[in-house]
Amino acid sequence: MRKKADTHPMDAGFEEYAGNGDERSMKQIEGELRVDFVGGSVAHRLRFGGGRGQALAKAMGLRSGKTPMIIDATAGLGRDSFLLASLGAQVTMIERSERIHSLLVQGMDRAANEGGEFAEIISRMSLLKGDAKDLLPELSGEAILIDPMHPPRKNSALVKRELRQVREIVGTDDDAVDLVRVALKYARNRVVLKWPSKADPIKGIQVRSHQIRGKTTSYDVFMVG
Repeated sequence: MRKKADTHPMDAGFEEYAGNGDERSMKQIEGELRVDFVGGSVAHRLRFGGGRGQALAKAMGLRSGKTPMIIDATAGLGRDSFLLASLGAQVTMIERSERIHSLLVQGMDRAANEGGEFAEIISRMSLLKGDAKDLLPELSGEAILIDPMHPPRKNSALVKRELRQVREIVGTDDDAVDLVRVALKYARNRVVLKWPSKADPIKGIQVRSHQIRGKTTSYDVFMVG
């Protein structure tokens, strides 16, 4: 489980929010954490991100004529889920923090209410509340994405603030190795571990099949199917 940074509970139960989802961005507005899928960096990435040529899309197995069913086992900020859904993938997000889950629901509702392209992206996504280690055996995903809580990046004060805010809510993911092992057991095609390129590697995980590197992020791909 996560080492919690506060006393907010993590609901290991099962609550589904179906029919919406998009890459969600967290912003601090008047000191309050808020999920925004419609504006800011999320909207910019939607317009100019590079489509299926992006490192994440390649790592998850999106290519011409192939769009896998994806599970984002550590939904977090939701930006990756939104990107993948914007490229046509059906994405199931899992978030075990009750507070982050609530923010996601609110953000997804706002994006769906925008209509048009945002509503279409949201319709390809669903959100579950619970611990991915418990939920993955009940799901069927071709590709599973894992992005554990990691140290703040050093090149952006904004990102450091966002990660600090999230960490204050969820703590640290000290069970990442266990989650990867569960994902490897239940994924039908691949598991992708997202991790900062300059961070120390996570120990105790089997050797990856291959790696795709972005500007600041590495995607370790474990083929299982």
